[in-house]
Amino acid sequence: MDSTKGVVGPKFYSCACFCTDNIYLGEYKLHVKFISELQFRKDYQAVLRNHGCTTNQHFEDILKKIEAEIQRRRQLGVKSAERTAFISEFYKPLHRHVYVLQESYLAPEFRQIVNYSRSKHATVEGLHSFIQPLAAERVYRLPVFTKQFCRDLIEELENFEQSDTPKGRPNTMNNYGILLNELGFDEGLITPLRVDYLRPITALLYPDCGGDCLDSHKAFVVKYALGEDLDLSYHYDNAEVTLNVSLGQEFTEGNLYFGNMKEVPIHESECVEVEHRVTEGLLHRGQQLHGALPITAGQRWNLIVWMRSSEERNKLCPMCNQQPELVEGEGSADGFTKVPPSQNSTSTPCALT
Repeated sequence: MDSTKGVVGPKFYSCACFCTDNIYLGEYKLHVKFISELQFRKDYQAVLRNHGCTTNQHFEDILKKIEAEIQRRRQLGVKSAERTAFISEFYKPLHRHVYVLQESYLAPEFRQIVNYSRSKHATVEGLHSFIQPLAAERVYRLPVFTKQFCRDLIEELENFEQSDTPKGRPNTMNNYGILLNELGFDEGLITPLRVDYLRPITALLYPDCGGDCLDSHKAFVVKYALGEDLDLSYHYDNAEVTLNVSLGQEFTEGNLYFGNMKEVPIHESECVEVEHRVTEGLLHRGQQLHGALPITAGQRWNLIVWMRSSEERNKLCPMCNQQPELVEGEGSADGFTKVPPSQNSTSTPCALT
């Protein structure tokens, strides 16, 4: 079932803050904002000094990295479109079937959860009998895919990684991963998964975060392995609701950990560790702080779906906490739409509890 075929959706935009905010300095494990060198020195020079940036050369190196990252972000849409066109023409998939969602790919327990969520008598209390609430606030574990589908998907991703086609990385925090829209997964796999299967669940679990009106997404896979990325620093997502599925393979350690919502100061945030199991997904609010502990052996692939609600983010950009200043973007961009001002301030933002 795919209710999205033949439907023309809205035009999506990004917020202008995309080029200036939440720039990740991996060496110092800091997210920073850069408007000007004067502003940057005022806001971050003392903080960076405490993190080991103790010489003028260190600081100049940071400024060069930031300038390169801002330029990369400005060119992101054009470069992504170029890669997508090249991949479409020259890449030869290994498993073509994984690009189109079939119910047989979904765990039977997941289909049962979806069927309950679609029923007219469904309640969040009733849903809790199917989905396991975890110790972390409003984080839920649920089975998603079959083991066979996870194996086939990883083989396809590895085939792409080994090809000569150009590759775009998901974000500045993950050095190893794949943007699924560029590979052609959006229309046949991710969009129907979000619309037909995940949205009935998120409508019950996260109505205050736009869970009942998630109308776009960004989907990617990240890879953790010895000698590559091992972990992921504490952060929040550019999403209203996030699904994180452990696809495999064999690995040791690497649990996730969750804290409070981003509005709570980090030094006041208490973290809860959550085991991540192959074929299972974790659902959580995108603005909830979280990270991934290091793996100590093996290799792990995770499927991440940042689900977005234009109804929510049109009121307040989740990344800069301001009314969004819209700029053109490719595809779903960052999930903002143009709406009359009167529709921008009618409901409360995602609850902190």
